[in-house]
Amino acid sequence: MSSGSDHDKGLVESWHANAGAWSRAVADGAIPSRRLVTDKAVVEAVLALRPARVLDLGCGEGWLTRALAPHVGTAVGVDLVPELVERARAQGGAEYHVASYAELAADPARVGTGFDVIVANFALLDENPAPLLAALRRIAAPGGRLVIQTLHPGAVDGPYEDGWRTETFTAFDGGADWKPMPWYFRTVASWLRLVSTDWRLESLDEPLNPLTRRPASLLITAVAG
Repeated sequence: MSSGSDHDKGLVESWHANAGAWSRAVADGAIPSRRLVTDKAVVEAVLALRPARVLDLGCGEGWLTRALAPHVGTAVGVDLVPELVERARAQGGAEYHVASYAELAADPARVGTGFDVIVANFALLDENPAPLLAALRRIAAPGGRLVIQTLHPGAVDGPYEDGWRTETFTAFDGGADWKPMPWYFRTVASWLRLVSTDWRLESLDEPLNPLTRRPASLLITAVAG
């Protein structure tokens, strides 16, 4: 996440404040959409590419890195919140780094190189991730893929136009005390423009919520080339 605007700073602050609540929510399965569809969707999307080296961008407490690790040669996670990375390291099974998105944009090789897949699972929430996406191409293997899963824009109330929104976490199960999180909403077209600036779009998928039969997320796969 960048640290330029007040909204971006608020986004970073919320992740630091919510680290404990987030880790408990993941461990307890307190996020209905994840239980129903999105966790499985991103794991299957990455493993379908048969990667040997994977980078989990914005890995949080490391659930996705750990899920992928037994199936790949090397799994690396990176997050800007030390508490989350400490929790990830305590559970083992992969390599983890602490770094902000600004630090990664300036020096992406600090987390390694030659990644067959770089995955960002609900992890691109700031206003301008373009410098980061450009930098990540430099550490992708030839023909490496970028896999992005994000909230489906059609599932969000409000005007269908790019802009800042606020997540209050009221849809999560349980009674955790959350700090509201600013995040940047993008339309489908905006996502495609963002990704295709430095990567070549390969596929676009819309995993369905099995209960509502409505799209739960947007899954974008792009290739370095």
